[in-house]
Amino acid sequence: MNERTGPAPLESGLPDGVLTVRAAEGDEDAFAALVRRHSRPLLTLAYYMLGNAQDAEDAVQDAFVSAWRRLPDYHHRAEFHTWMYRITVNRCLTVRRRRRPTFPLDAATEPAPDNEWNSPARAAEQDAAAAALACALGELEAGQRLCWILRELQGLSYEEIAHVTRSSEPTVRGRLFRARQLLKEAMAPWR
Repeated sequence: MNERTGPAPLESGLPDGVLTVRAAEGDEDAFAALVRRHSRPLLTLAYYMLGNAQDAEDAVQDAFVSAWRRLPDYHHRAEFHTWMYRITVNRCLTVRRRRRPTFPLDAATEPAPDNEWNSPARAAEQDAAAAALACALGELEAGQRLCWILRELQGLSYEEIAHVTRSSEPTVRGRLFRARQLLKEAMAPWR
């Protein structure tokens, strides 16, 4: 500790394992570093599960509050990010049970002028394709949709997805295979 400046600032480059131990001991700065590090992918996951940015933000915030409370019970059986995915998925499933899910993928940006790839016709086509994908995702069985989101959008390994979904790797592979086949069929007109 430096007498003039107080405690040394927390290094954000510390591994999750060190940060989780510190956070479990009550170090709020360590937990804040974990929140900063993992918020974005969890928000993306929650958005694709819930289809609404506000609901996604609420779910992730609730997940982090839950994680903070449960950190003393966290025994590092899984990586911190995998544990947070599980908590976030559970929170999203709770939100989904309370309402019928929708998947509006209206994240299209304004097209740049004078660019044939960003013409109004191209933007309309992209919006229609995004809507078709949202509809196709909405038609998938919940387990298939979750596995597809975790693999294709979040980049998790089969092992991590199995842990998050509390299923076996062969089950994850099967769900992904079926999800990919159904999405391929649904998106065939957009190729």
